[in-house]
Amino acid sequence: MATHSKDDDLLPYALAGLVQRRDEIIAKIAEIRAQLAGEVIAAPGAAKTGATKKRGRRKRVLSAEAREKIAAAQRARWAATRKGAPAAKKAAKKKRTLSPEARARIAEAQRKRWAAARKS
Repeated sequence: MATHSKDDDLLPYALAGLVQRRDEIIAKIAEIRAQLAGEVIAAPGAAKTGATKKRGRRKRVLSAEAREKIAAAQRARWAATRKGAPAAKKAAKKKRTLSPEARARIAEAQRKRWAAARKS
């Protein structure tokens, strides 16, 4: 015959307590996820009463025409980028360079400034 201890009597209660804690944690996780997503959040005990609170902003809804207009504009921008449109060419101006004479004049002026600084 198996012996029956006090621990065996407490196991169902321990299990019930852990299940309750698990359910509370799951509910809290769902609430936090809903807050992060800006969704409608159920108040504690709302499942029974049906009471809810609205948090965050409502998501904006665009009409099909507006979405198509935005998509067409983006396709045009991509096509212009791939094609090398004039707008892209203006942005990529040719880099300016100094002539050898100009570089020599700047270098000589700098040498004079350093010489004057060393004297003083």
